[in-house]
Amino acid sequence: MARRRVQYILVCEDQQQETFVRRFLKETGLVDNWRKFRVERSFAGRGSAEQSVRQKYVTELEVGRRSHVDCTLILVIDGDRYGVEGRLRQLDRACKEKGVGVRSSEDKIAIFIPTWNIETWLAYLDDEFVNESKKNYPKLSKPSDCREHVKNLAEMCNRARLREPAPDSLKAACSEYNNRLR
Repeated sequence: MARRRVQYILVCEDQQQETFVRRFLKETGLVDNWRKFRVERSFAGRGSAEQSVRQKYVTELEVGRRSHVDCTLILVIDGDRYGVEGRLRQLDRACKEKGVGVRSSEDKIAIFIPTWNIETWLAYLDDEFVNESKKNYPKLSKPSDCREHVKNLAEMCNRARLREPAPDSLKAACSEYNNRLR
């Protein structure tokens, strides 16, 4: 079965991450046709979501380079105890283990790594002071409840200025957006 041509591939851990990114891309005006958007999401009960995302990242990177298709890869993976830099090193190591070149400045790849998880960002966007060493910020009732959070983030990222004090992982994410997606 032939794959449809897409402009964006999102690789993420869960539905909250998927919903957050979809709303962010819509709010910023980057995506207006969801038929050109493909999601590769880990599913609960099938092992480590983070490990699945790492594996899918390497596969999508390799396939994208081999096929020379003009497509942007967006990866969302929890930083957990490793944080942004530690998780980026893990992604590079996963590429090297499979003989795939690591992400370069020419690659159309944006990597978003909330530490510990995306609920940290949601708490910050709810005007809370957040500590990225705390890992149990509350989940939303429904993934779609992130609409206002995302709207605020899109405005701040478009201005390239987050409300301080901002989580370092969210600063890195806005930088990824501004330097890799815009």
